Amino acid sequence: MLRTPHGPTVPEPASERPATHGPAPARPAPVRQAAPVQAVPVPAARTTAPRGRRRRTSAALLASAVSVCLLAASAPATPLGIGDRLFPYLGNPGYDVASYHLALSYPGTNDTPLQATTRIDARTTTDLDRINLDFAHGTVHSVEVDGTPAAFTTAGEDLVITPVNGLDAGERTRITVRHTSDPMAAEGRDGGWVRTADGLAMANQADAAHLVFPCNDHPSDKAFFTFRITAPDGHTAVANGLPIHVHRTRAAATTTWTYRTRHPMATELAQVSIGRSTVLHRTGPQELPLRDVVPTAHREQLEPWLAKTPDQIAWMENKAGRYPFETYGLLMADVSTGFELETQTLSLFERELFTDPAHPAWYIESIMVHELAHQWFGNSVSPRTWSDLWLNEGHATWYEALYAQEKAGRSIEARMKAAYEASDRWRAEGGPPAAPKAPQPGQKISIFRPIVYDGSALVLYALREEIGRTAFDRLERRWVTQYRDGTASTADFVRLASDTAGRDLTGFLNAWLHGAKTPPMPGHPDWKSTDRAPEKSTAYRFTGHRPTAPESAAQPAERSGPAVHRPGASREQTR
Repeated sequence: MLRTPHGPTVPEPASERPATHGPAPARPAPVRQAAPVQAVPVPAARTTAPRGRRRRTSAALLASAVSVCLLAASAPATPLGIGDRLFPYLGNPGYDVASYHLALSYPGTNDTPLQATTRIDARTTTDLDRINLDFAHGTVHSVEVDGTPAAFTTAGEDLVITPVNGLDAGERTRITVRHTSDPMAAEGRDGGWVRTADGLAMANQADAAHLVFPCNDHPSDKAFFTFRITAPDGHTAVANGLPIHVHRTRAAATTTWTYRTRHPMATELAQVSIGRSTVLHRTGPQELPLRDVVPTAHREQLEPWLAKTPDQIAWMENKAGRYPFETYGLLMADVSTGFELETQTLSLFERELFTDPAHPAWYIESIMVHELAHQWFGNSVSPRTWSDLWLNEGHATWYEALYAQEKAGRSIEARMKAAYEASDRWRAEGGPPAAPKAPQPGQKISIFRPIVYDGSALVLYALREEIGRTAFDRLERRWVTQYRDGTASTADFVRLASDTAGRDLTGFLNAWLHGAKTPPMPGHPDWKSTDRAPEKSTAYRFTGHRPTAPESAAQPAERSGPAVHRPGASREQTR
């Protein structure tokens, strides 16, 4: 996912927990907001302001309210982007966000816009006359830059802000946007708010955070977050990070919850749950605080699954090292989405995944581990561009398959052989793992194709066969340690793999990551890849973004826990 370093205010400490699970770097606390958007025109270069200006004069402060409207008409606003190959208009140049502070007021119904204030602390990286934020699905009431009213308009999916005076490179600035956040689905768009049976949750991957609040919506700009959520009595609000304050207002019959992250986070990983929920607490390895959010009516039914999380974390720590964040838990939402999502510290799951009989326990548990593995691969170490998505999904799928082998005897070699057989077809349909084809118009999540799941786990299997298990395991730990709380690219992975193996792996990995055809599998010269769809087998069938359970999965002998799952399993996706 998406993020990097930053600077203004340092977040206040959240409720204490042992430092064994990762001290938080001294970074500022975030604030978020949202704004309206239209169709995206061709981006133009950003206008820079002359250097050496002094912008905060008393005259400017006094005249700002009058001048704000005049400045808006000075030149046409232009939508910008940072030039991501798959999402060229996503993100904005010229500044680095340090923190978001997002205040949301939920009216009690999930079909009515929330009143919101997003505050963004950022540092400019070049001189700016204007500031572009991504925002596409709400009404902006007002904007301030460093406490002074600023002119604003929209261009494409950007909120374009013109401060009274320009900003110099290296300045720290605070942008405050008062706006609405619309929970109703944006026409022709995936993601953003998800309306559940009793409230709301978020699913912002890959480019939908700006349907909820104004932001720099690209994983390369990670920041700290603070969430302040007000909801009527009878509702519970939970967000990423740890709770730092709860306040009840008796006269208004509302409660306000404040949560803060201790580690930087990409916008696409933001999560806010509002509903008639119960929060269950337990303790994980090394006293890690765990909290799960479940529909109150299903609490007892879901508890046996939730109780598995501590052991799953311990298993992942044995593979990849210490859990990278301050807390973890599952958000079991009463909604049918067709996917599960690794939102940071609080993974989103469909409740019915755990309550509809269809799949054996080992399968459900492996999906739980898939989202858990993302906390290391994708959340702590985020992709520098969306073409690096394979680093997220390939690793999560790898540990999902490894867990299924170790805990349920589901052969990872058989799964990888089946993936190899389909690999040429997946590459033709979706591009090679590190050069995926662009998403389909209006379906940004269409980048989540089989090639970034089992097709990319296959790359990791080939690498392990090539360099040996000891070197591969060492590489995995080095990866999540060296790039913790930051972003990394495919080129970074190739360099670290070569360094760990003690030889240049550029040619080997480039063929696997960028080739139109699947290279020979080391140690398995008999494996063949075809353009034909794989036939039914007792391994895995590949449909959509997540492998479905094999035909033989429902055998009673395979069950090791609560009997669950869904008839329409083939539509399930894991992101």
